[in-house]
Amino acid sequence: MAHSPARSYRKAHALYTVSAGVRSARNEDGGTVLDIDQGQMFRLNPVGALILESLGRGCAEIEIAREISRRYSVGEATATADLREFITSLEEHKLVRRAPEDKIS
Repeated sequence: MAHSPARSYRKAHALYTVSAGVRSARNEDGGTVLDIDQGQMFRLNPVGALILESLGRGCAEIEIAREISRRYSVGEATATADLREFITSLEEHKLVRRAPEDKIS
């Protein structure tokens, strides 16, 4: 199935919101996430902590992938693929959700 350029643009620029019940803290080893609504705790490595923090600030996927690529000297395509996989996991655990498309410019 082909993707339209507009759809690809929206995906690359998708914004997410961190769920209201999520509390997180970063440290030198990465971070810890507490989901008070579900009573679950997660540990994040430094890249995961960077991603969650960036999503919380309203950064788009493309911005986050570029930052990962720059900081960790990996290709942008690899950073993007890994980022999307991690975001999918965050969504499955209900830690983040995609912002409505009408809020994405």
